[in-house]
Amino acid sequence: MTDLVDRVRRGFADAYGGVPDLIARAPGRVNLIGEHTDYNDGFVLPAAISGQTLVAARRIAGRRIEVVATDFQGERDSFLLDKEMAHSPDPHWADYVRGMVIAMERTGLRISGAQLAVAGDVPRGAGLSSSASLTVAIGLALGRLSKLSIDPTALARMGQAAETDFVGTRIGIMDQLVSARGLAGHALLIDCRSLACTPVPIPPDAAILIVHSGIERGLVDGAYNARRTQCEAASRALGVPALRDADMKMLEAARALMDDITFRRARHVITENARTLSAADALSRGDLQTLGQLMAASHASMRDDFEITLPPIDQLVALLQDAIAEDGGARMTGGGFGGAVVAVLSKRRLEAAQAAVLAVYRTPDGGLPLMLVETASDGASLLA
Repeated sequence: MTDLVDRVRRGFADAYGGVPDLIARAPGRVNLIGEHTDYNDGFVLPAAISGQTLVAARRIAGRRIEVVATDFQGERDSFLLDKEMAHSPDPHWADYVRGMVIAMERTGLRISGAQLAVAGDVPRGAGLSSSASLTVAIGLALGRLSKLSIDPTALARMGQAAETDFVGTRIGIMDQLVSARGLAGHALLIDCRSLACTPVPIPPDAAILIVHSGIERGLVDGAYNARRTQCEAASRALGVPALRDADMKMLEAARALMDDITFRRARHVITENARTLSAADALSRGDLQTLGQLMAASHASMRDDFEITLPPIDQLVALLQDAIAEDGGARMTGGGFGGAVVAVLSKRRLEAAQAAVLAVYRTPDGGLPLMLVETASDGASLLA
């Protein structure tokens, strides 16, 4: 944390001189179970992680936003709040900033001019929601600079709108909501229809292990939007508002109304919702064996029905599950097509699980994978 704070302060001073008025932070997240269920009004079980984005911010006169990205060789962007917003001319990261500002102003908030510096340590392309941590941190910083009181759930909704309406990824609400509302020591069981968040304690003898495959993914071009379209087609065939409202009996009865791909996409979401509710119960009871079985079934469903895993991801999951045995489980986490694997396991199995991965798995460039041992963290807040 100290190094990241120093980096964002230096980036701010180098770009603008002086010191910021405040520093906002928002964490990334790891989803323990419940994949592609959020935009189907379903259930998810994520936890905020220690990796985070920091935004150092200073209010300035006028209605101009200036931003520097310390993680991208000091790339800069600036735009006027009173002019129609276009996509940034070059740096893709800036679209998340612009999109968040647009989402905030469209809700009726009036944002003041600001100078911003951004730094983060959430691995990009790993399925750990670096983009959500960026938009939530930007929103919190600009809101406080503008002397606005924004509810964390409303902040999450704006972050979701930034990605869906401006960046172009038709995501659900999970990433932004847990980034805004995470609770240390707990996962959050989120009802993505009502947005109710139920804290689920993580047992003190359990660890969260994240292994990055080294395969970066891009959700806009990674068939994510196509999966959402297929789920919507299934909902229409079933005559329900969202797949959250369907069960397996309904799906089997309507099998003739959809092609095989649409059927399998729906089967994943319907069964994943049930698994997520069961997993939250198992985790709250400290039943890592049952949790592991549910995580294994989730991964198989993502691989076979939703078709979003890749062979190296499947290899990582198998390596981890063999080392964990019955003391937890492993699965792919995130939107798919690369990214990371998450394991929830007894701490006594942690060293063996890490050793198993390091002995066999190599990233596409031949290197060792990034491994993170995480504890659930608090959601967005101000540091200064």
